[in-house]
Amino acid sequence: MSQNRNLHKAKSNKKDEFYTQLSDIENELRHYRDHFQGKVVYCNCDDPYVSNFFTYFSRNFDLLGLKRLVTTCYKNQQMDMFSQHDAERAIYLEYDGTRNATGVPSVNEIGVHPLSGDGDFRSAECIELLKYADIVVTNPPFSLFREYVAQLVEYDKQFIIIGDKNAITYKEIFPLIKAGKLWVGYKTMSGGLYMDVPDHYVEEIKANYGKGSYKIFDGTLKMFARAMWYTNLWHKRRHEELILYKRYSPEEYPHYDNYDAIEVSKTKEIPMDWDGAMGVPISFLDKHNPEQFEILGMDRPIMTKLTGKVSRFWLGGTEKFARIVIRNKRLQARPTTPCEWLRPPR
Repeated sequence: MSQNRNLHKAKSNKKDEFYTQLSDIENELRHYRDHFQGKVVYCNCDDPYVSNFFTYFSRNFDLLGLKRLVTTCYKNQQMDMFSQHDAERAIYLEYDGTRNATGVPSVNEIGVHPLSGDGDFRSAECIELLKYADIVVTNPPFSLFREYVAQLVEYDKQFIIIGDKNAITYKEIFPLIKAGKLWVGYKTMSGGLYMDVPDHYVEEIKANYGKGSYKIFDGTLKMFARAMWYTNLWHKRRHEELILYKRYSPEEYPHYDNYDAIEVSKTKEIPMDWDGAMGVPISFLDKHNPEQFEILGMDRPIMTKLTGKVSRFWLGGTEKFARIVIRNKRLQARPTTPCEWLRPPR
């Protein structure tokens, strides 16, 4: 089975226990340090005590200048990374920066509070904790990603979260990207993340997934996830100018058969002098500078709206992979209404 299907299979089986390594958290969050000063951070999908998100923020509490750290987890009261989710009631952890001489907070220095319910992020008491928070940072269940992001948007929260790469194409997620309410984190979309899994997954993974789907690090199995970071917090790559060096020619940049836009197969080859619509790979979002480019839409939603049929763009009689439609804002504007770009099928 190819790597890009690993998390889809797990998601279809409702196996959402994929846990982020501390090194990956450190590598991403170091680019957001200025955002955390005086803020309440909420990790609402994290197993108590040994969550790597909790570990990162508790160890760097003073460096980041945090006000408070709160962590909740679904149906868990165990001091174990991988809960069996068998507790009817859950707890939440609250930390205010108090620590002993070791510099690492002990159990006694962390406030442990019972929840009336099971700790589901959608529960009323977890929503109350969410309202109190400034920034949400976690790895939510991939199978509930749409619902999870919708909640963050509803309560107008800042966030840094992990999700499946294909979430970009979700009808609930892409409009947020288009509207500039959500974007790619600092780490590029290339590759993915190797994640910890509970012991009861290990044998199933070895039996049902190809060897390219996991690696053994220091005797511990880590499963490859086609995952990426999503955020609505500023980071320096968000506004880097993409240097354009190629010029348009009809031979190198043909128009699609069924839509009036040119095909640009590589983001780095976006022509500097084309002022109309362009179809680019999803990986363009790594380089998207909202001051430089306008996102007009995505292929399937555009074609569905225009023709009533689900289709991607076609070129030379062949359907292309997923494309995002963009326009260079630095050049003179041309019409951006989808209907004005429609071409009759050839």
